[in-house]
Amino acid sequence: MLEAVPFARTLGFEFVEVAPEAAGGVRAVVRLPDSPATHNHVGGPHAGAMFTLGETASGAVVLAAFGQLLDRAVPLAVSAQIAYRKLALGPVRATARLGRTPDEVIAELDAGQRPEFPVEVEISTEDGTPTATMTVIWTLRPNR
Repeated sequence: MLEAVPFARTLGFEFVEVAPEAAGGVRAVVRLPDSPATHNHVGGPHAGAMFTLGETASGAVVLAAFGQLLDRAVPLAVSAQIAYRKLALGPVRATARLGRTPDEVIAELDAGQRPEFPVEVEISTEDGTPTATMTVIWTLRPNR
């Protein structure tokens, strides 16, 4: 992922985990270390860095779930919504989960549709305190 998305490398993201979950789901955990280079005016991670962290975690889920389809379709983020809930200080982690089963999404692609699906993200401090929630809507655009 760090090779495919250089901006994630620029911000210093660390991929902690990409793992399957029950019922064919996928989870990804991406960490943003604490660094003055990514701080905001109150000493925590900048909102833009947190947004990018969440979007990157969602992309890791999409690649893990649908990477085998890259010869057939291009994954693209369609929209994203984030809610900042609490000031984050120190390192933060984004945990992303696929909002539909891969089988459902692949069935739509196989039927000639352009499937859309949510990836839910929770951003938290290292001790697990939630600081933001995010939903990224992705699509698989069929290759022409």
